[in-house]
Amino acid sequence: MSGPLNPGGDAAVIAGSLERPDLFAELYHRYAPDIHRYAARRLGDGAADDITADTFLSAFRTRSRYDLGRENARPWLYGIAANLIGKQRRAEVRALRALARTGNDPVAESWVDRADSRVTAQASHASLADALASLSAGDRHVLLLVAWADLGYQEVADALSIPVGTVRSRLNRARRKVRGALGDADPTHVHDIVPKAASHG
Repeated sequence: MSGPLNPGGDAAVIAGSLERPDLFAELYHRYAPDIHRYAARRLGDGAADDITADTFLSAFRTRSRYDLGRENARPWLYGIAANLIGKQRRAEVRALRALARTGNDPVAESWVDRADSRVTAQASHASLADALASLSAGDRHVLLLVAWADLGYQEVADALSIPVGTVRSRLNRARRKVRGALGDADPTHVHDIVPKAASHG
């Protein structure tokens, strides 16, 4: 008979789940809502359930390869989710292009939550969606992991298995493009959208 569930930190949960697979459910309870929210913002609610389920299924199947020196499993899970979302990049770009045409968006609302009154929300949605759609998949992953998942530079590097320097260059490039999409009225909206980026390093 197995003992009581007392999983501890993320690395301990993963290590323990190698002997007791049921422990892995604790990671799901900790992070599934965040992963689902991130996937919904990227692809809409319709795909978010599948992305979330597939993220944790993939994590469970590959947990024996997890680096137990990394106490926080959040970047690992976001990396899996980003990879799965990347496989649907055409759908994401299609949705962003549709938003750019219509200005009606459930996905990119957070980008203009802090927009000032000089830029209408609808126009901002359309411009930002168009800019997001024009980003390369790699740049979009980095920008949205920082802006929407609130990951720091090192966490994004861990999530995407790229050097921190690459994270910085992709983020700078993406922010320049998205900032430009807002026009000359107030190019600081993206600074407001990604307020903690500089302090995450």
